[in-house]
Amino acid sequence: MNNALRTLVTVGPLVLLAAACSGTPTDTSAPADATDPSGSSGSSGSSDSSPSTAPMSTVLLIGDSIAVGQSLPLAAAFEESTVAFESIAAEGGGNVVGPFSEEQWETLPEQIGSASPGVVLYQITTYDWGTREEQAQGYERLVDTVTDEGAELVFVTAPPIRPDDFYEPHMDDLERAPRVAREVAQDSGGSATVLDAADVWGPEYSQEREGLADRSPDGIHTCPQGAARFTRWLLDELAELYPGFTPPAPETWADGDWAADDHFSAC
Repeated sequence: MNNALRTLVTVGPLVLLAAACSGTPTDTSAPADATDPSGSSGSSGSSDSSPSTAPMSTVLLIGDSIAVGQSLPLAAAFEESTVAFESIAAEGGGNVVGPFSEEQWETLPEQIGSASPGVVLYQITTYDWGTREEQAQGYERLVDTVTDEGAELVFVTAPPIRPDDFYEPHMDDLERAPRVAREVAQDSGGSATVLDAADVWGPEYSQEREGLADRSPDGIHTCPQGAARFTRWLLDELAELYPGFTPPAPETWADGDWAADDHFSAC
């Protein structure tokens, strides 16, 4: 067992994981300018939605390479539940607005339909570049596509990054994206909501947590500990949105082989 997972599994009542799950729901109608550097609304927790009566039979994850890493513990966790899980997160893409998004849209509706999801998770990607109008159009298109398949859409905010020369010109867009997603969710008639992951990551990129690797040194991705903390938080948030879902205990999935995946090699 590596040090990060030993901490997650054996320290008291899962102190690190519990710390990421202590927030309360956030009002997604917060003013658009009331944001911190991570693009969150500045309040704790995540969603203003009432519990859904829809079943969460299958969960589909969409996102970029950050979501690829997070999909590994999520898959392990959902295997211990009664909910099916599928990920179509993609390295170097997965975005519904910004570069290469039109190529994504050529196959995305079919992929969503083939998965027959009850819930679609879209983790806002590091490629969601564009004007406010372009971001809104992409997110509205995603809401419509998911709704047409009889599913509900849950936007999840991305972890804060340490931008390099590639990302620096696009940081204003990335910081705006969660606000636009909230506006779209508000106007969706209950078809979409936003979960704010600021409780997991904090307002800015931090490579270590409790002295252990939490984020990749590349400034973008997560390490096993961070991915596991995110998974625990997300499962608890989904349980609030979908009361019929019971999150599996972390002891059943946190120490799986997923942590040895090459995706985490930089950690």
